[in-house]
Amino acid sequence: MGLLEDLTDCCMSEDERARKAVNDAIARKLEREKRTSKNQLKLLLLGAGESGKSTFIKQMRIINGRGYSDEDKKAFAELVHQNIVTSMHNLIDAMVKLQISYKLESNYESAEKVREVQVRDIHTPQDFIPLVSCIHDLWNDEGLQECYDRRREYQLSDSTKYYLEELERIEEECYMPTLQDILRVRIPTTGILEYEFKIKKVIFRMVDVGGQRSERRKWIHCFENVTSILFLAALSEYDQVLTEEGNTNRMVESKCLFQTILDSPWFDSSSVILFLNKKDLFAEKITKSHLADYFPEFDGPAGNAEVAQEFICSMYMEVKSSNAEEDDDDNNAPTQSKAPPKDIYPHFTCATDTENIRVIFAVVQQTILRANLAYYMNVKS
Repeated sequence: MGLLEDLTDCCMSEDERARKAVNDAIARKLEREKRTSKNQLKLLLLGAGESGKSTFIKQMRIINGRGYSDEDKKAFAELVHQNIVTSMHNLIDAMVKLQISYKLESNYESAEKVREVQVRDIHTPQDFIPLVSCIHDLWNDEGLQECYDRRREYQLSDSTKYYLEELERIEEECYMPTLQDILRVRIPTTGILEYEFKIKKVIFRMVDVGGQRSERRKWIHCFENVTSILFLAALSEYDQVLTEEGNTNRMVESKCLFQTILDSPWFDSSSVILFLNKKDLFAEKITKSHLADYFPEFDGPAGNAEVAQEFICSMYMEVKSSNAEEDDDDNNAPTQSKAPPKDIYPHFTCATDTENIRVIFAVVQQTILRANLAYYMNVKS
């Protein structure tokens, strides 16, 4: 066979030999990828905007990847400063919207100074530090604290309180962000991000896509060969509305999206892991905001976080695949017989708590292997 190939090559023109070399290279690459794919799991992170998907990716980098070097951490300082200024802008605007007065008259001037600075102009500590005294004064104002307590009535980052209570450390010129600072940085995901890590001999390829409505049309490109769906829903958003549409409850939107995922024929062979995230913020909020005010079917006691989160879990668990007809968005989906309702594996999480995610993901890893790829159990440690 080798001699025949040599003779064939001799009869080829230069262009034909070049094309053959390219084809052979592609064939070898495809064969390598085929062998590699046997030890690779594709995990698709889905969920509505601000549910914690990007934070989860960061945790995978900390727990299973290369982590964050000092150089990596330094790069987040600008983002932390910008997050703080963005939060202050939102609070100052909400003071006007909610018609709340500052306790101290001088804070009207402080608010004006902070508001006139554009977030996009904050790049260095020298851009941020001149604002710190005004930010301190505003955060300690009783009127602004009242505004913060009413944050469900407008859009405000979950990290606002954390950063403002750490301001003394963050305002240092030599400030080096901690891992917790990095985990809490808010950067809306636009497009598609991938992170790959290896556990034992299995490669996990985690794909994070934007959760905002405008980003969801891009998901279709990620749907092929998905091992498992990791769906994140924020427990604490039961009393909040969408950024994009001020009349739509965020948890209702999340449940509708979850239903769409379960109904999609793209995921008939994918297991579904449900992360009910932000349990820490939920436990804090539920003491002041009764779940029944937003979901009247809840008949549990007010202020009981454990009972309330179990109720929310049951709402998602009841969302079973209806195997509905594909709508217009699924026209390119593969044609196949309808699958039975999927099993859903729920977990309560706090994506900013590294130890919580470390324990949960160890369980999830085994769930994925058992539910989707039993033969991986033969992979040697």
